[in-house]
Amino acid sequence: MEDKIIFKNLKIDFKKLQQLGFVKENDYYIYETKIMDNQFSLIIKIDKNNIVRSDVVDLSENEKLTLYYIAGSKGKFIGRIREEYDNIIEKIKITCCSKYIFKSQYANLIIEYIKQKYNDDLEYLWDKFPRNAIWRNKNNNKWYGALLVVDKSKIGISEKGDIEIIDLLLEPEKVERMIDNKKYFAGYHMNKKHWITIKLDGSVGINDIFELIDNSYKLSNKK
Repeated sequence: MEDKIIFKNLKIDFKKLQQLGFVKENDYYIYETKIMDNQFSLIIKIDKNNIVRSDVVDLSENEKLTLYYIAGSKGKFIGRIREEYDNIIEKIKITCCSKYIFKSQYANLIIEYIKQKYNDDLEYLWDKFPRNAIWRNKNNNKWYGALLVVDKSKIGISEKGDIEIIDLLLEPEKVERMIDNKKYFAGYHMNKKHWITIKLDGSVGINDIFELIDNSYKLSNKK
């Protein structure tokens, strides 16, 4: 059985995967365990594209369990097998994975910059919006940045497709002056008087963004 989405938006640490008991064979990391009182073997294969393939083998017959591959099959027996599979996948997520939502070079440079300078990590606050996250000033819990993946139309771009953006605090007089709806936009889902949105597609230089992050952090310290 193949699953292409179970590790979507997650980055697997393959070294940790091996520590968990996976063995690298050619293009796969493979884990095999006995389940159901040692009557069956559950085999999980993960490739470098995070695609998961799994098999259940009936050890008494040395054949694959057909019922496992039938979508929508129900019952206590197959439920127990899937529970065993789910438990292993959940363990992988907890011990071997980190979020991998923001994929652009700029987004990752920004995440690293803020971690190094302010020791702040992104907070994912909304289960319904897993691609939205914020940075919070530890001194007062105020937000000073938000990193998001949105459809381009959400910020007024007449194109289809997703784009990564950052929201930052900015002085109101600068907000009015900087917004051009090409590089700088009114704060997405923020108070448009005090926030600005920047595309992370290279249209604004990374050092300019770093300066605006520092300014946003400074503004968040104000009462």
